[in-house]
Amino acid sequence: MQLNSIKPAAGAKHAKRRVGRGIGSGLGKTAGRGHKGQKSRAGGYHKVGFEGGQMPLQRRLPKRGFKSQSLRFNAEVTLTTLDRLGLAEVDVLALKQAGLVGELIKVVKVIKSGALNRAVKLSGVGVTAGAKAAIEAAGGSVA
Repeated sequence: MQLNSIKPAAGAKHAKRRVGRGIGSGLGKTAGRGHKGQKSRAGGYHKVGFEGGQMPLQRRLPKRGFKSQSLRFNAEVTLTTLDRLGLAEVDVLALKQAGLVGELIKVVKVIKSGALNRAVKLSGVGVTAGAKAAIEAAGGSVA
């Protein structure tokens, strides 16, 4: 096979639709646009969301809330996950290297979910009050 002999698969290419070229083509006269009306005219269409003068849906509905973009950089880690990790000292970099949090993550917080059976020293990682109590009860510390 040579580069100059490569062809697309049969039926993969379609001829361009030529409109307004006689009745035999099936797209003559009105060229598939129907009769009269704004949509049949050259340059005739309305903007997206326009409802003919009626109050558009996006203006009838109330505005409510927003999605914080800072959440993309925050992550949560459970006590069970820390227990499975098996490290004595845990920081954000260690969690990234273990693949528990994404590369873009800047803020990590440990939440109390599950149990911790080993002493873990946390540094540079946030903890909830319940998680802190569980870590200290297991003999660990939070810096």
